[in-house]
Order: sequence, then C-alpha cells, then structure tokens
Amino acid sequence: MKQKKQLISILAAVLSVLLLVGAVGNSFSEHARAASSSELKEQLEELEAQNDELQAEIDGLRGQLSDNLDELTAMVAQKDLVDQEIALLHQQMENLNVQISGYRLLIADKQEELEQAQDRLTQLQIKNKARIRAMEENGELSYWSVLFQASSFNEMLDRMEMIQEIAKADMLCLQEMDQAAKEVAATKEQMVEQQASLQAKRDELDAVELQLGEKRAETDELLIQLKARGEEYEAMILESEQLQEDLAADIAAKTDEYEDAKYQEWLATSKPPTVPAGVGTGNTVGNATWLMPCSYSAFTSPFGYRWHPISGQWKMHNGVDLAGSEGTPIYATRSGYVTVAAYQYGGAGHYVALSHGDGYGSIYMHMTHYIVSPGQYVDAGQVIGYMGSTGGSTGVHLHFGISYNGVYVNPADYINIY
Repeated sequence: MKQKKQLISILAAVLSVLLLVGAVGNSFSEHARAASSSELKEQLEELEAQNDELQAEIDGLRGQLSDNLDELTAMVAQKDLVDQEIALLHQQMENLNVQISGYRLLIADKQEELEQAQDRLTQLQIKNKARIRAMEENGELSYWSVLFQASSFNEMLDRMEMIQEIAKADMLCLQEMDQAAKEVAATKEQMVEQQASLQAKRDELDAVELQLGEKRAETDELLIQLKARGEEYEAMILESEQLQEDLAADIAAKTDEYEDAKYQEWLATSKPPTVPAGVGTGNTVGNATWLMPCSYSAFTSPFGYRWHPISGQWKMHNGVDLAGSEGTPIYATRSGYVTVAAYQYGGAGHYVALSHGDGYGSIYMHMTHYIVSPGQYVDAGQVIGYMGSTGGSTGVHLHFGISYNGVYVNPADYINIY
C-alpha cells in the first residue's frame, strides 16, 4: 500500500509538471513576440528549473526501479532455495516410502513365520498330548504295569528311564518351539515399531512440505507484485522522459527566441561596424588583414602551455583569452564560411568556427550565444556572437584561436594584443 501511494504521488507530480509545461508553452506562444529578452530569460530559467525538477523525479524513479530489481533478485534467490528444499524433501519422502514398504514386506514375512511356528507348536502339543493320553489309557505309563511287565528289576529301570527320556525330549522340543515363536513375535513387534516411527517421520515431512508449499506460493505472489511494480516504474520513467524531451524542445525554442530578442535589442541600439571601433584594422600577414575579434579589458592568458584553472594540470592553451563584459560583440576577424556554430558542454560552450579559404581558420569560444549558422558566409568585422562565460569558463572572456592547415598558431602573430 505504501509503494502504491508513492507511485500515485510521483505520477501526480509528473502530470502536474506536464500541465505546467503546457500552460507555460501556451503562454509563451501567445506573448513571445511582445516579450523582452529579460522576460524571455526569466521564462527560460523557469523552464530549466522545471527540467531540473523533472530530472530529479526521473532519478528518483530510477533509484526505486533499481531497489525493486534488487528486491526481485533477492526474492528469486529465496524462491530457488525453497524449491531446492522441496526437492530435497521429496527425495527424503521417497526414501522413507521405500523403507516403509520394505518393513511392510518384512513384517508380512515374519507374520507368516510366526503363524507357521505356532502351527507346528500346536500340532506338536496335540500329538504329544494324544500320545501321552493313549499311553495312559493303555496303562503303558502305569508304574504297576512297568513293574509287573518287566522281567527283571533292571528291565523295569530301563523302561522307566526310556519313558522319562521320551517325555523329556518332548518337553525340550516344545520349549524350543515356544522360544522360536516368541523370538519371531518380538522381531515382528520391533519391525512394527520401526515402521510406525518411519510413518511418523513421513507425516512430519508431509507437514513440512505443506509449509514450504505455502511459502513458495507467497514467494510467487511477491514475485508477481515486484514484477508489476517494476513495470509501473519503467512506464513512469518512459512517460517522464517523454515529458523531458518535450520540455527540452521548449527550452531550445525559448533559447532561440531569447537569443533573437537579445540580438534584435542590440540592433535597435547599435550598428555593427565593418571594422570594430577602437581596435584598429589589425595586422596584415601575407595578403590577409586580421581584425581584432572584440573590445576587451584585459589580456588574461597567452598562447602556449599553462596551468589550467579548472583541470589543475599543465595543458596546451591553443589560443588567447581576452576578458571583457558580458554581451560585448564578437566580430569575424576575417571573412569566410561558418563551419561550426554549436554548444559544447564543459568545454567551449557556445562557439563558432570559421574557414577563411586559404588554409587559415579561426575559432571563438564561451559566447553567451551566437547569431550565425553553419554554411553561412560572413564578412570581416561582422558580428557573429557575444562575449560570455559558457562551457568550461571561470569568467566572462573570449577564447580566440587561429589555425593554419589544422594546426593552431599563436594569435599574437596576427592581431595586436596588449
């Protein structure tokens, strides 16, 4: 129930962002033409804040999805253990069944032996009693008959001894038969007890199997729930990412509106000079004149190896850094075609690269924004963007570089840097 409430709250937050984005988008579409650059910047910052919130929601969902996957993995492992226990239990039950069946056969055999022994004992007792009764009826056991029928005293003793030996042998046979019957009965009783013990253990295993079956059913149900929950998270992530894509499109469009508005405002108050005012005509190298790319207040970093202010390492600096005020116009140092007008995260920021057609190229980095596009032809001294601090920058400046046949050269050899 707690997970379900969390899902509902997250989905509600995502939907609210979607409604907000739609409302802002509609408002922008109605007032874009009348909005100033400052208003557009505020709107752009609001969109970026919404994007950050949406990204946080997506990160949270991904974290929950990861936790759900861990829980699902653990539950699968637990189910495997239960299945192994049940398989082992079935094997034990099969072994017990075999033992119980074996004892059942042994008990049956002992019962048959016992019945046969008892039958022989009974028959022997009957025969012995019949013989003794016949001898008594015929007077063969009468001491008088023994005395009078004997021809001598020695014969009388022999006859009495013979009768005693016969009786003694009969009694010994009867005793042995009785002892054998008792031993068979005792063995049978032990087997019955062992069979009962095995059956009791079998009953215990039945109870354990029932418990494990219930446990496996619970695990299966949890697996189904976890799988469904993971699918819900994935669906919400996909929906949130789609919202983020829509928001990114709105941000890109608003960025274009902001840059265009700022450019239009600058055009309304300034007229781009053919040659930057106050920076001279630059140097002439070979048959080409190189103009100063911008007005600046300080030359902060030369061309060559330096201690990088961000990475903290000695690195090659393939240009010069000219510090100034944000929004200062940046000019094409020579005429040529725009080869790149793009944004590089963590590096050049908004930047423009020009090809001058004679092996030379120039590059302008960390702009607030650029106002040219790839493939466009620009004249020397034409404004191509504005000084800023985008990308990997620690302050407002222009990183200006010159290359010849793909190899960077020192810009100080082409423009008058002071």
